Amino acid sequence: MEINGQTITEVKRYDELGLSPELMKALQKKGYERATPVQSGAIPYFMEGKDVIAKAPTGTGKTFAFGIPMVEHADPQSTDVNFLVLAPTRELAIQIQEELRDLCEFKEGIRTVVLYGGAPIEKQIKQLKNHPQIVVATPGRLMDHMKRRTLRLDKVETVVLDEADRMLDMGFIQDVTRILDQIKSRKNIGMFSATISREVMDISWVYQRDPVEITVQADLQNKPDIDQYRIRVDRSAKAELMLQLLEHGAYERAIAFCNTKNMTDRLSGLLRMGGVKCEAIHGDIQQASREKTLQRFREGKLQVLVATDVAARGLDIDDVDVVFNYDVPDENEYYVHRIGRTGRAKRHGVAYTFESGVTEELRMDAVVKGTRNTVKPLKYEKGTLSEME
Repeated sequence: MEINGQTITEVKRYDELGLSPELMKALQKKGYERATPVQSGAIPYFMEGKDVIAKAPTGTGKTFAFGIPMVEHADPQSTDVNFLVLAPTRELAIQIQEELRDLCEFKEGIRTVVLYGGAPIEKQIKQLKNHPQIVVATPGRLMDHMKRRTLRLDKVETVVLDEADRMLDMGFIQDVTRILDQIKSRKNIGMFSATISREVMDISWVYQRDPVEITVQADLQNKPDIDQYRIRVDRSAKAELMLQLLEHGAYERAIAFCNTKNMTDRLSGLLRMGGVKCEAIHGDIQQASREKTLQRFREGKLQVLVATDVAARGLDIDDVDVVFNYDVPDENEYYVHRIGRTGRAKRHGVAYTFESGVTEELRMDAVVKGTRNTVKPLKYEKGTLSEME
Protein backbone atom coordinates (compact mmCIF):
# COMPACT_ATOMS: atom_id res chain seq x y z
CA MET A 1 0.00 0.00 0.00
CA GLU A 2 1.13 3.55 -0.76
CA ILE A 3 0.01 6.67 1.09
CA ASN A 4 0.95 9.89 -0.71
CA GLY A 5 3.62 7.96 -2.59
CA GLN A 6 5.22 6.37 0.47
CA THR A 7 5.11 2.59 0.85
CA ILE A 8 3.39 1.44 4.04
CA THR A 9 3.59 -2.23 4.99
CA GLU A 10 1.84 -2.09 8.37
CA VAL A 11 -1.77 -3.26 8.39
CA LYS A 12 -3.57 -2.57 11.65
CA ARG A 13 -6.06 -4.47 13.73
CA TYR A 14 -9.38 -2.75 14.34
CA ASP A 15 -8.62 -2.46 18.05
CA GLU A 16 -5.58 -0.33 17.12
CA LEU A 17 -7.70 2.29 15.31
CA GLY A 18 -9.23 3.89 18.40
CA LEU A 19 -12.77 2.79 17.62
CA SER A 20 -15.67 2.98 20.06
CA PRO A 21 -16.80 -0.09 22.02
CA GLU A 22 -20.03 -0.10 19.99
CA LEU A 23 -18.17 -0.28 16.68
CA MET A 24 -15.79 -2.93 18.00
CA LYS A 25 -18.76 -5.00 19.15
CA ALA A 26 -20.31 -4.80 15.66
CA LEU A 27 -17.04 -5.83 14.01
CA GLN A 28 -16.52 -8.68 16.45
CA LYS A 29 -20.03 -9.95 15.74
CA LYS A 30 -19.08 -10.21 12.05
CA GLY A 31 -15.86 -12.00 13.02
CA TYR A 32 -13.54 -9.24 11.80
CA GLU A 33 -10.30 -8.52 13.66
CA ARG A 34 -7.75 -7.15 11.18
CA ALA A 35 -8.41 -4.19 8.91
CA THR A 36 -7.73 -4.57 5.20
CA PRO A 37 -4.98 -2.34 3.71
CA VAL A 38 -7.43 0.23 2.31
CA GLN A 39 -9.23 0.38 5.66
CA SER A 40 -5.98 0.64 7.59
CA GLY A 41 -4.89 3.48 5.30
CA ALA A 42 -8.13 5.43 4.94
CA ILE A 43 -9.85 5.20 8.33
CA PRO A 44 -7.39 7.33 10.36
CA TYR A 45 -7.44 10.17 7.80
CA PHE A 46 -11.20 10.00 7.35
CA MET A 47 -11.63 10.13 11.12
CA GLU A 48 -9.61 13.38 11.06
CA GLY A 49 -11.93 14.84 8.43
CA LYS A 50 -9.41 14.89 5.60
CA ASP A 51 -10.18 14.37 1.93
CA VAL A 52 -9.24 10.91 0.68
CA ILE A 53 -8.86 9.42 -2.79
CA ALA A 54 -8.35 5.67 -2.61
CA LYS A 55 -7.63 3.19 -5.36
CA ALA A 56 -8.05 -0.43 -4.32
CA PRO A 57 -9.05 -3.69 -6.04
CA THR A 58 -12.63 -4.92 -5.91
CA GLY A 59 -13.40 -6.91 -2.77
CA THR A 60 -10.84 -5.26 -0.47
CA GLY A 61 -13.29 -3.71 1.99
CA LYS A 62 -13.73 -0.17 0.70
CA THR A 63 -17.23 0.17 2.24
CA PHE A 64 -15.92 -0.18 5.81
CA ALA A 65 -13.04 2.18 4.97
CA PHE A 66 -15.50 5.08 4.77
CA GLY A 67 -18.42 3.51 6.67
CA ILE A 68 -16.61 3.12 9.99
CA PRO A 69 -15.65 6.83 10.26
CA MET A 70 -19.17 7.86 9.24
CA VAL A 71 -20.83 5.74 11.91
CA GLU A 72 -18.29 6.85 14.52
CA HIS A 73 -18.95 10.54 13.80
CA ALA A 74 -22.73 10.26 13.47
CA ASP A 75 -24.64 12.04 16.24
CA PRO A 76 -27.71 10.11 17.45
CA GLN A 77 -29.33 13.43 18.46
CA SER A 78 -29.01 14.94 14.98
CA THR A 79 -32.11 15.22 12.81
CA ASP A 80 -30.16 16.29 9.71
CA VAL A 81 -28.48 14.36 6.92
CA ASN A 82 -24.79 14.67 7.80
CA PHE A 83 -23.29 11.93 5.63
CA LEU A 84 -23.95 11.11 1.97
CA VAL A 85 -22.73 8.14 -0.09
CA LEU A 86 -23.21 8.14 -3.86
CA ALA A 87 -23.14 4.78 -5.68
CA PRO A 88 -23.53 3.98 -9.39
CA THR A 89 -26.08 1.16 -9.15
CA ARG A 90 -29.12 0.27 -7.10
CA GLU A 91 -27.60 -3.06 -6.08
CA LEU A 92 -24.44 -1.43 -4.74
CA ALA A 93 -26.41 1.28 -2.92
CA ILE A 94 -28.53 -1.37 -1.20
CA GLN A 95 -25.47 -3.39 -0.24
CA ILE A 96 -23.69 -0.33 1.20
CA GLN A 97 -26.70 0.49 3.37
CA GLU A 98 -26.86 -3.09 4.62
CA GLU A 99 -23.20 -2.96 5.67
CA LEU A 100 -23.69 0.42 7.33
CA ARG A 101 -26.68 -0.95 9.25
CA ASP A 102 -24.47 -3.79 10.51
CA LEU A 103 -21.98 -1.21 11.78
CA CYS A 104 -24.79 0.78 13.44
CA GLU A 105 -26.24 -2.23 15.25
CA PHE A 106 -24.98 -1.24 18.69
CA LYS A 107 -25.10 2.55 18.17
CA GLU A 108 -28.63 3.52 19.12
CA GLY A 109 -30.20 6.41 17.26
CA ILE A 110 -28.13 6.21 14.07
CA ARG A 111 -30.47 5.97 11.09
CA THR A 112 -29.68 5.15 7.47
CA VAL A 113 -31.79 5.39 4.30
CA VAL A 114 -31.09 4.17 0.78
CA LEU A 115 -32.50 6.01 -2.25
CA TYR A 116 -32.53 4.56 -5.77
CA GLY A 117 -34.61 4.57 -8.93
CA GLY A 118 -37.06 1.85 -9.84
CA ALA A 119 -38.68 1.93 -6.38
CA PRO A 120 -41.70 3.99 -5.21
CA ILE A 121 -40.47 7.46 -4.33
CA GLU A 122 -43.35 7.94 -1.85
CA LYS A 123 -41.98 5.16 0.36
CA GLN A 124 -38.55 6.81 0.32
CA ILE A 125 -40.08 10.18 1.21
CA LYS A 126 -41.73 8.53 4.24
CA GLN A 127 -38.38 7.02 5.28
CA LEU A 128 -36.69 10.42 4.99
CA LYS A 129 -39.20 11.81 7.50
CA ASN A 130 -37.48 9.60 10.10
CA HIS A 131 -34.53 12.04 9.87
CA PRO A 132 -31.63 9.75 8.89
CA GLN A 133 -28.11 10.97 9.54
CA ILE A 134 -26.68 8.80 6.73
CA VAL A 135 -28.09 8.61 3.20
CA VAL A 136 -26.89 6.22 0.47
CA ALA A 137 -28.16 7.07 -2.99
CA THR A 138 -27.77 6.72 -6.72
CA PRO A 139 -27.22 10.15 -8.34
CA GLY A 140 -30.40 10.14 -10.44
CA ARG A 141 -32.80 9.37 -7.60
CA LEU A 142 -31.01 11.80 -5.29
CA MET A 143 -31.54 14.53 -7.91
CA ASP A 144 -35.25 13.60 -7.97
CA HIS A 145 -35.51 14.13 -4.23
CA MET A 146 -33.59 17.41 -4.45
CA LYS A 147 -36.01 18.69 -7.11
CA ARG A 148 -39.00 17.67 -4.95
CA ARG A 149 -37.33 19.26 -1.91
CA THR A 150 -37.91 16.09 0.07
CA LEU A 151 -34.25 15.97 1.09
CA ARG A 152 -31.98 18.72 2.40
CA LEU A 153 -28.24 18.53 1.94
CA ASP A 154 -27.26 21.82 3.62
CA LYS A 155 -25.95 20.02 6.74
CA VAL A 156 -23.98 17.30 4.97
CA GLU A 157 -20.40 17.17 6.28
CA THR A 158 -18.98 14.11 4.51
CA VAL A 159 -19.58 12.96 0.94
CA VAL A 160 -18.32 9.67 -0.49
CA LEU A 161 -18.25 8.63 -4.14
CA ASP A 162 -18.07 4.83 -4.13
CA GLU A 163 -17.01 3.07 -7.35
CA ALA A 164 -16.30 6.57 -8.62
CA ASP A 165 -14.86 5.38 -11.94
CA ARG A 166 -17.94 3.34 -12.76
CA MET A 167 -20.27 6.15 -11.72
CA LEU A 168 -18.60 8.63 -14.04
CA ASP A 169 -18.30 6.07 -16.86
CA MET A 170 -22.08 5.60 -16.65
CA GLY A 171 -22.63 9.27 -17.46
CA PHE A 172 -23.40 10.59 -13.96
CA ILE A 173 -20.67 13.25 -14.01
CA GLN A 174 -23.11 16.17 -14.43
CA ASP A 175 -25.40 14.87 -11.68
CA VAL A 176 -22.42 14.33 -9.38
CA THR A 177 -21.06 17.84 -9.91
CA ARG A 178 -24.52 19.39 -9.41
CA ILE A 179 -24.93 17.47 -6.16
CA LEU A 180 -21.48 18.47 -4.89
CA ASP A 181 -22.12 22.10 -5.83
CA GLN A 182 -25.23 22.05 -3.58
CA ILE A 183 -23.33 20.83 -0.54
CA LYS A 184 -21.67 24.00 0.70
CA SER A 185 -21.22 22.66 4.25
CA ARG A 186 -19.08 19.68 3.32
CA LYS A 187 -15.90 19.19 5.32
CA ASN A 188 -14.40 16.26 3.45
CA ILE A 189 -14.91 14.14 0.35
CA GLY A 190 -13.90 10.52 -0.09
CA MET A 191 -13.46 8.97 -3.52
CA PHE A 192 -13.08 5.20 -3.62
CA SER A 193 -12.46 3.40 -6.88
CA ALA A 194 -10.91 0.31 -8.44
CA THR A 195 -9.30 2.49 -11.13
CA ILE A 196 -8.46 6.20 -11.18
CA SER A 197 -9.63 7.53 -14.53
CA ARG A 198 -9.16 11.04 -15.90
CA GLU A 199 -12.76 11.85 -14.96
CA VAL A 200 -12.13 10.78 -11.36
CA MET A 201 -9.05 13.00 -11.21
CA ASP A 202 -11.02 15.93 -12.66
CA ILE A 203 -13.57 15.66 -9.84
CA SER A 204 -10.75 15.38 -7.31
CA TRP A 205 -8.94 18.47 -8.60
CA VAL A 206 -12.10 20.58 -8.46
CA TYR A 207 -13.69 19.43 -5.22
CA GLN A 208 -10.97 17.99 -2.96
CA ARG A 209 -8.34 19.89 -0.98
CA ASP A 210 -4.92 18.27 -0.66
CA PRO A 211 -6.42 14.76 -0.59
CA VAL A 212 -4.57 11.89 1.01
CA GLU A 213 -3.87 9.50 -1.88
CA ILE A 214 -4.07 5.82 -0.99
CA THR A 215 -3.15 3.14 -3.49
CA VAL A 216 -3.55 -0.55 -2.76
CA GLN A 217 -2.05 -2.75 -5.45
CA ALA A 218 -3.37 -6.22 -6.21
CA ASP A 219 -0.38 -7.95 -4.63
CA LEU A 220 -0.21 -11.39 -3.06
CA GLN A 221 -1.63 -10.12 0.24
CA ASN A 222 -4.86 -8.70 -1.13
CA LYS A 223 -5.13 -10.17 -4.61
CA PRO A 224 -8.05 -12.59 -4.65
CA ASP A 225 -7.11 -16.29 -4.59
CA ILE A 226 -8.84 -17.39 -7.80
CA ASP A 227 -8.02 -20.33 -10.04
CA GLN A 228 -8.87 -19.19 -13.57
CA TYR A 229 -9.68 -21.42 -16.53
CA ARG A 230 -10.62 -20.76 -20.16
CA ILE A 231 -12.45 -23.63 -21.80
CA ARG A 232 -12.85 -24.15 -25.53
CA VAL A 233 -16.33 -25.60 -26.00
CA ASP A 234 -18.90 -25.90 -28.78
CA ARG A 235 -21.63 -23.31 -28.32
CA SER A 236 -24.33 -25.99 -28.14
CA ALA A 237 -22.52 -27.73 -25.26
CA LYS A 238 -22.05 -24.72 -22.97
CA ALA A 239 -25.03 -25.45 -20.71
CA GLU A 240 -24.08 -29.13 -20.53
CA LEU A 241 -20.54 -28.18 -19.50
CA MET A 242 -21.77 -25.79 -16.83
CA LEU A 243 -24.06 -28.40 -15.33
CA GLN A 244 -21.18 -30.87 -15.27
CA LEU A 245 -18.83 -28.39 -13.58
CA LEU A 246 -21.47 -27.48 -10.98
CA GLU A 247 -21.96 -31.12 -10.09
CA HIS A 248 -18.29 -32.09 -10.17
CA GLY A 249 -17.17 -29.09 -8.09
CA ALA A 250 -20.09 -29.37 -5.64
CA TYR A 251 -20.37 -25.59 -5.74
CA GLU A 252 -23.06 -24.30 -3.42
CA ARG A 253 -23.13 -20.73 -4.71
CA ALA A 254 -22.30 -19.65 -8.26
CA ILE A 255 -22.72 -16.61 -10.48
CA ALA A 256 -22.90 -16.95 -14.27
CA PHE A 257 -22.40 -13.86 -16.43
CA CYS A 258 -23.88 -13.39 -19.89
CA ASN A 259 -23.49 -10.47 -22.29
CA THR A 260 -27.19 -10.06 -23.09
CA LYS A 261 -30.49 -10.07 -21.25
CA ASN A 262 -31.91 -12.71 -23.57
CA MET A 263 -29.03 -15.06 -22.84
CA THR A 264 -29.45 -14.71 -19.07
CA ASP A 265 -33.10 -15.73 -19.38
CA ARG A 266 -32.23 -18.59 -21.71
CA LEU A 267 -29.40 -19.91 -19.54
CA SER A 268 -31.42 -19.74 -16.33
CA GLY A 269 -34.15 -21.75 -18.07
CA LEU A 270 -31.68 -24.38 -19.26
CA LEU A 271 -30.18 -24.71 -15.77
CA ARG A 272 -33.59 -25.09 -14.15
CA MET A 273 -34.37 -27.84 -16.67
CA GLY A 274 -31.15 -29.48 -15.46
CA GLY A 275 -32.41 -29.46 -11.87
CA VAL A 276 -30.47 -26.39 -10.67
CA LYS A 277 -32.15 -23.77 -8.49
CA CYS A 278 -31.37 -20.50 -10.24
CA GLU A 279 -32.79 -17.13 -11.28
CA ALA A 280 -31.70 -14.35 -13.63
CA ILE A 281 -31.27 -10.64 -12.99
CA HIS A 282 -30.91 -7.94 -15.63
CA GLY A 283 -32.13 -4.45 -16.44
CA ASP A 284 -35.55 -5.47 -17.76
CA ILE A 285 -36.56 -7.22 -14.53
CA GLN A 286 -38.41 -5.03 -12.04
CA GLN A 287 -36.29 -3.79 -9.18
CA ALA A 288 -38.46 -5.42 -6.52
CA SER A 289 -38.06 -8.80 -8.21
CA ARG A 290 -34.30 -8.30 -8.56
CA GLU A 291 -33.98 -7.52 -4.86
CA LYS A 292 -35.97 -10.63 -3.91
CA THR A 293 -33.77 -12.75 -6.18
CA LEU A 294 -30.58 -11.31 -4.68
CA GLN A 295 -31.89 -11.90 -1.16
CA ARG A 296 -32.74 -15.53 -1.97
CA PHE A 297 -29.24 -15.96 -3.39
CA ARG A 298 -27.64 -14.47 -0.28
CA GLU A 299 -29.75 -16.76 1.91
CA GLY A 300 -28.58 -19.83 -0.02
CA LYS A 301 -31.99 -20.59 -1.52
CA LEU A 302 -30.55 -20.33 -5.05
CA GLN A 303 -27.47 -22.21 -6.20
CA VAL A 304 -26.86 -20.07 -9.29
CA LEU A 305 -27.45 -16.42 -10.07
CA VAL A 306 -27.36 -15.61 -13.81
CA ALA A 307 -26.62 -11.95 -14.50
CA THR A 308 -25.62 -9.34 -17.01
CA ASP A 309 -22.78 -6.94 -16.24
CA VAL A 310 -25.24 -4.53 -14.64
CA ALA A 311 -24.86 -6.72 -11.53
CA ALA A 312 -21.08 -7.12 -11.65
CA ARG A 313 -20.35 -3.88 -9.78
CA GLY A 314 -23.33 -3.95 -7.49
CA LEU A 315 -23.02 -7.36 -5.88
CA ASP A 316 -21.02 -7.64 -2.70
CA ILE A 317 -21.47 -11.24 -1.58
CA ASP A 318 -18.46 -12.70 0.18
CA ASP A 319 -19.01 -16.42 -0.25
CA VAL A 320 -19.44 -17.08 -3.99
CA ASP A 321 -17.67 -20.35 -4.76
CA VAL A 322 -17.36 -20.02 -8.52
CA VAL A 323 -17.94 -17.58 -11.37
CA PHE A 324 -18.84 -18.67 -14.89
CA ASN A 325 -18.26 -16.37 -17.83
CA TYR A 326 -20.85 -18.05 -20.02
CA ASP A 327 -20.02 -15.40 -22.61
CA VAL A 328 -16.54 -13.91 -22.95
CA PRO A 329 -16.91 -10.31 -21.68
CA ASP A 330 -16.73 -7.45 -24.14
CA GLU A 331 -14.24 -5.45 -22.06
CA ASN A 332 -11.17 -6.46 -20.05
CA GLU A 333 -12.52 -4.48 -17.09
CA TYR A 334 -15.73 -6.51 -17.14
CA TYR A 335 -13.67 -9.69 -16.78
CA VAL A 336 -11.87 -8.31 -13.71
CA HIS A 337 -15.10 -7.29 -12.01
CA ARG A 338 -16.89 -10.52 -12.90
CA ILE A 339 -14.29 -12.85 -11.46
CA GLY A 340 -13.91 -10.48 -8.49
CA ARG A 341 -17.24 -11.82 -7.20
CA THR A 342 -15.40 -14.94 -6.01
CA GLY A 343 -12.23 -15.33 -3.95
CA ARG A 344 -13.35 -12.57 -1.58
CA ALA A 345 -12.61 -12.13 2.12
CA LYS A 346 -9.51 -14.35 1.87
CA ARG A 347 -11.51 -17.29 0.49
CA HIS A 348 -10.46 -19.46 -2.44
CA GLY A 349 -12.40 -18.98 -5.66
CA VAL A 350 -12.69 -20.45 -9.15
CA ALA A 351 -13.54 -18.75 -12.46
CA TYR A 352 -14.39 -20.51 -15.74
CA THR A 353 -14.67 -18.71 -19.07
CA PHE A 354 -16.36 -20.50 -21.97
CA GLU A 355 -15.12 -19.62 -25.45
CA SER A 356 -16.82 -20.80 -28.64
CA GLY A 357 -15.33 -19.92 -31.99
CA VAL A 358 -12.39 -17.83 -33.14
CA THR A 359 -13.91 -14.47 -32.20
CA GLU A 360 -14.33 -15.41 -28.54
CA GLU A 361 -10.89 -17.04 -28.43
CA LEU A 362 -9.27 -13.83 -29.73
CA ARG A 363 -11.29 -11.73 -27.28
CA MET A 364 -10.13 -13.96 -24.42
CA ASP A 365 -6.52 -13.70 -25.63
CA ALA A 366 -6.87 -9.93 -25.30
CA VAL A 367 -8.35 -10.30 -21.81
CA VAL A 368 -5.46 -12.47 -20.63
CA LYS A 369 -2.88 -10.09 -22.11
CA GLY A 370 -4.60 -6.95 -20.84
CA THR A 371 -5.26 -8.13 -17.29
CA ARG A 372 -2.01 -10.12 -16.94
CA ASN A 373 -3.90 -12.90 -15.23
CA THR A 374 -2.83 -16.52 -15.31
CA VAL A 375 -5.62 -18.44 -17.04
CA LYS A 376 -5.22 -22.16 -17.69
CA PRO A 377 -6.56 -23.34 -21.08
CA LEU A 378 -8.82 -26.43 -21.25
CA LYS A 379 -11.10 -27.97 -23.87
CA TYR A 380 -14.42 -29.78 -23.64
CA GLU A 381 -15.26 -32.44 -26.19
CA LYS A 382 -17.67 -35.37 -26.11
CA GLY A 383 -18.48 -34.77 -22.46
CA THR A 384 -14.84 -34.80 -21.38
CA LEU A 385 -12.75 -31.90 -20.02
CA SER A 386 -9.03 -32.04 -20.83
CA GLU A 387 -5.93 -29.87 -20.97
CA MET A 388 -5.04 -28.13 -24.23
CA GLU A 389 -2.18 -29.74 -26.08
